[in-house]
Amino acid sequence: MKLKSRVTHSLRGRLLWYLLAAITIAALAQASIAYRTALHDADQIFDYHMQQMALSLRSGTPLSNTEAQQRIAAQAEGGAQAAGGDNDDMVVQMWSPDGVQVFHSVSRAKLPQRAVLGFSNVKSNGTTYRVFSIQTANQTVQVAQDLAVRRNMAGNLALRTLGPIAVMMPILMLVVWWVVSGSLEPVARVRSQVASRQADDLSPVSDNGLPDEVRPLVQELNLLFGRVKTAFDAQQTFVADAAHELRTPLAALRLQAQSLDRAESPEARKLAVSRLTAGIDRATRLVEQLLVLARQEATAAGGAATRPVDLAELARRTVADLAGVAAAKGVDVGVQQADAAQVEGQPDALQILLRNLVDNAIKYTPSGGTADITVKNEVVEGAAQVTVTVEDSGPGIPAEERERVFDRFYRVAGSEAAGSGLGLAIIKAIAERHGASLALGQSARLGGLAATVTFKAPAAS
Repeated sequence: MKLKSRVTHSLRGRLLWYLLAAITIAALAQASIAYRTALHDADQIFDYHMQQMALSLRSGTPLSNTEAQQRIAAQAEGGAQAAGGDNDDMVVQMWSPDGVQVFHSVSRAKLPQRAVLGFSNVKSNGTTYRVFSIQTANQTVQVAQDLAVRRNMAGNLALRTLGPIAVMMPILMLVVWWVVSGSLEPVARVRSQVASRQADDLSPVSDNGLPDEVRPLVQELNLLFGRVKTAFDAQQTFVADAAHELRTPLAALRLQAQSLDRAESPEARKLAVSRLTAGIDRATRLVEQLLVLARQEATAAGGAATRPVDLAELARRTVADLAGVAAAKGVDVGVQQADAAQVEGQPDALQILLRNLVDNAIKYTPSGGTADITVKNEVVEGAAQVTVTVEDSGPGIPAEERERVFDRFYRVAGSEAAGSGLGLAIIKAIAERHGASLALGQSARLGGLAATVTFKAPAAS
């Protein structure tokens, strides 16, 4: 069975792991450097001592064993003090010019009788020796030392150097653990705050004491909470309004169904069926508008993609789609002017905007009236803009009510046309999402209502 390696995704664990690993690696590197430095210093000291010992044994006349022992002992004592160790490991050999060994210190080491003058490394009996040789007219002097002695000395010096580091490492690790844990404590506090919240608690999370790297994340989280709260409030308002508005037409349908059931004559039954059909149409229209409004709010929250939209083509298509409705009511609908104009937007949403504007104009225009749509490219105060105007010959809207009609489910008192009160609210929401403005006024040409949507013209590429 193959075991998968476990990878920690904890920021605290990752920081502790890397920092403690860095401390351990630094300690090992320090040990290596200390050992190499101590070994280099030992080589320098012992090489100098070997050289001085060989030079002290150099003489114009051959030395006797007693004289050689005395000089070696004197050099050994001085070298031991300089090196801080024992020099009994020194091996000294002396030969006469004819190759006869005249002196050999007490040692089991057997070195070659002929050696390279100066310093060299020689292997003998599985041991490597550092050898210094010097030659005079009367004798050849050879001083050697086992390299293991130097390595042992370097190791001891390195251990003495690393002693304080070994003591400080656990303390340093504890300090690192304390600092990392303390630094991440605000993050743990934020996590605890979010984890303990109720589903409907969308209040901002406190960012006090957070590191600079984490604070932007919490701030963006608070902005997200704000957007979700706005959408949640809008949904609650929408559901409450929809429930209130649906209650009335449903109650009316119930009464009309009862009237149909109680109708006795064919005329009364026909009238009841007509009223019931009209009620169903009004309820259907209301549900359709509610669905459109809900879809537009969801699209606004989701941030649908935009692309260039030809408003002139969209206006002609809208008029063609509603021509049958206008003809059935006896209203002349058409495109008065259609300049080539493009805006950046969502095609489906802009189609709903124009359809609602033209549909409202047809609905509130009496039979024999006119409803026109105009698309213009204009320059106002040096700024290019695109205006879409839908005007009709209907009764219009009183000036004091032109702002209120944008509220959901608001209907002008005394209006003969049946509506849901959502059309203009949907139009305004779509216009605002596209950075456009919506204004209501009186049509100077037809005398009825003029609804104008003004878009900012896209920058020339």
